[in-house]
Amino acid sequence: MAQSISRRNIPLKVIFIAAAAVFAVFLLIPMVMIFSKSIAGDGGVTFAHYADILSRRNFGAAFRNSVLVSAAAGLLTTLLAFVLAYTVNYTNVSKAVKKIIKVLAVVPMFLPTITYGFAIIYSFGKQGLITMLLGGHQLFDIYGVPGLMIGYVIYTLPIAFMLLDNTMQYIDKKFMIVSRAMGDSKLRSFITTVVSPLLGTFAASFIQSFTLSFTDYGIPTSVGGNMDLVANLLYNEMLGSLPNFNTGSAVAITMLLPSIVSIMLLTYLERFNVRYNKISVIDIEKNRTRDVLLGIVSLIIILLMMSIFAVIFVVPFVDQWPYRLVPSFEHVSKILSDPSLMGVFGNSLLTALLTAVFGTVIVFCAAVISAREGLGKRFGRVFDSISLVTNTIPGMVLGVAYLLTFSGTPIQNTFFIIIVCNIIHFFSSPYIMMKNGLEKLNSSWETTAKLMGDSWFKTIIRIIVPNSFITIAEVFGYYFINAMVTVSAVIFIAGARTMVITAKIKELQHFSNFNEIFVLSILILITNLVIKGIMYLFINKKNK
Repeated sequence: MAQSISRRNIPLKVIFIAAAAVFAVFLLIPMVMIFSKSIAGDGGVTFAHYADILSRRNFGAAFRNSVLVSAAAGLLTTLLAFVLAYTVNYTNVSKAVKKIIKVLAVVPMFLPTITYGFAIIYSFGKQGLITMLLGGHQLFDIYGVPGLMIGYVIYTLPIAFMLLDNTMQYIDKKFMIVSRAMGDSKLRSFITTVVSPLLGTFAASFIQSFTLSFTDYGIPTSVGGNMDLVANLLYNEMLGSLPNFNTGSAVAITMLLPSIVSIMLLTYLERFNVRYNKISVIDIEKNRTRDVLLGIVSLIIILLMMSIFAVIFVVPFVDQWPYRLVPSFEHVSKILSDPSLMGVFGNSLLTALLTAVFGTVIVFCAAVISAREGLGKRFGRVFDSISLVTNTIPGMVLGVAYLLTFSGTPIQNTFFIIIVCNIIHFFSSPYIMMKNGLEKLNSSWETTAKLMGDSWFKTIIRIIVPNSFITIAEVFGYYFINAMVTVSAVIFIAGARTMVITAKIKELQHFSNFNEIFVLSILILITNLVIKGIMYLFINKKNK
């Protein structure tokens, strides 16, 4: 029997070795390469490249600007996300309004961040849609801090909202009744029963928003203006008119610091999360003033966010923006009939689909090893550590690492390298989703299958996979959508033959071809909404 069980572990060992080899080649080696490049000198190891960038005035300004704007955006995002999540979970606002909030709050996730900036320009610029609706009065200068703040808040609001909304669903609301029964004022009751249990999530929301903003490239490249930012500095060092891979690598390593600190803080703050043994279902206290006020404020937040994207559906459908505002499908039909642009769209679809398929397989294999019985916890901890590492590496840094490591190799400028980069870049969240899902399955199933004489493979196919379909679908959707919208990494590794939409948008920016940019963005949005809809229908069907 012991020999039989040992033989059953052979497939797990093979999977572990194969998965570990993938991360060794496509994560460990590139990160070692970028670090070694940052300390490589003519005479051996040197820190002159770090001294060079630290002595530059623009680097200090770029780092300071990135930190301050990202922190301000993180605070504002967390506040707005709290308002939306509180409206959904703690008010008697109609179910229709709550549904609108939950659906529209996450829509920005379906568009690349580089599109946000162009939408802001065409909304609030001197000839923007919102500016025109206000009689030609421009509200503010869109370049620099105002544009960056709007872009960062829109970018990170979906994540912050989902974090706070999820936590609020697991807060036991009966303590609100207990607090009021004990004579607490409304303010004290609010702080004790709502704010206090959310402190860890508030911090997580801020840190996630800060990190995403600090490491984003898409928004600064469109509305950053002349403001020095770390993301732009890294791009210019690596792909500028005078590229310097050594100092570029040093900039990339410094870009890791905020991410590492953020993950350490998140790990530490986990202990402050409040967990209830039982969640009581209660009727929310009636308060018409609160419901009307928060309902209106929440809808205004959603409306303002959506209004910025409205321009995407206007500019390509008029004859000549903003001089001849006659409805016209000429631009759209021309773009849709352009074989080069549709080829780029096809490249993105192929890349996203293969990323989702192979990413889901790798995530499932890693989660099976760490969450189910078989090889033991020490093997599972390997993938836990990999998940933590990939969560700290910004897309730009990973893209630079791949550029340095695989230039001149057979996989340079191939779809393979883009797909692998996406899988590694987005590994953390799907892995945690899959692991949590597998841990909830009855652990006795494998034991029963062993006693029945089933092979390990049969156990996985007949038992584990069917009972994990919902999580597998969620992981597939997560990989697909993120592969469609990612820009930070692919701009360094996409070639002319393997150009994807987000890299093409960056190229079109130089020629001010905004009709093409917005139509391609619409195609991304529609594609992601279709995939999200399919996953939603599939999950609902399985839940019935």
